[in-house]
Amino acid sequence: MIRSMTAFARQEAQAEWGVLTCEIRTVNHRYLEPSFRLPEALRELENGFREHLRKTLGRGKVDVGMRLQASDTADTGLVVNERLAGSLNEAINHVNRMLDNPAHISAIDVLRWPGVLEREEPDLSPVKTAADELFRRAVDDLVKVREREGERLRPLFDERLSAMSALVSQVRERMPELLKAQEESLRERFRAALIELDADRISQEMVMLAQKSDVAEELDRLDAHLNEVSETLQRNDAIGRRLDFLMQELNREANTLSSKSIDADVTRIAVDMKVYIEQMREQVQNLE
Repeated sequence: MIRSMTAFARQEAQAEWGVLTCEIRTVNHRYLEPSFRLPEALRELENGFREHLRKTLGRGKVDVGMRLQASDTADTGLVVNERLAGSLNEAINHVNRMLDNPAHISAIDVLRWPGVLEREEPDLSPVKTAADELFRRAVDDLVKVREREGERLRPLFDERLSAMSALVSQVRERMPELLKAQEESLRERFRAALIELDADRISQEMVMLAQKSDVAEELDRLDAHLNEVSETLQRNDAIGRRLDFLMQELNREANTLSSKSIDADVTRIAVDMKVYIEQMREQVQNLE
């Protein structure tokens, strides 16, 4: 399964406590690099989210954003700190007894004292449970999107691999003909130079020429690398790095084929190969 590293997923959950939204965006990156923007109340879930991403995604830059919109019915009430209020009341009465003209202190004055009136801490356990489930659903959706995007690239790889295999076969079929033409060209140069055609000398020159222009190993390695790319595309794990390495190897062999070329058609074929390799390499950079 081919997976792209570019994808987007969005999931939403709603309950009596409000609305929770999770969005995940991923782009290509050499390693797995997650970043999180979570509500403060859900910050403790980040380590668990990171661990889940490590188990699910191979690599890519991952931006996770989660928003919590509390419902009006979920507003918490106010709680009086009775211990502080009692201590404050005793202190007020004590001071009033010391004064000739004590001031009247109302309940509102007491409630205004810092810490007397507190907001009741909400129970966030249902929200945290929902957030964890929502995140996992979003990741599952993200993986499906990455797979769909990756599979759209399969025809591109198949077409380029088939085209390159056909080019390798063309060069392989033409090599005996090319070597024969080179031998005739060598004989003609000897004749033009009025050099006696010594069979041993011609044989030596042909051996040297054959060694310089022998591309059998390059063609064999090209075939092997092309087969390896095809097999790698069938694997279910992360294949991006392996394919990137294979593209480098294919390009190296195409360059060697071009440098050893003894024919304009072979040179053109080597250039066509490098074009196909570059087209695949550009897409490989975005694969997980």
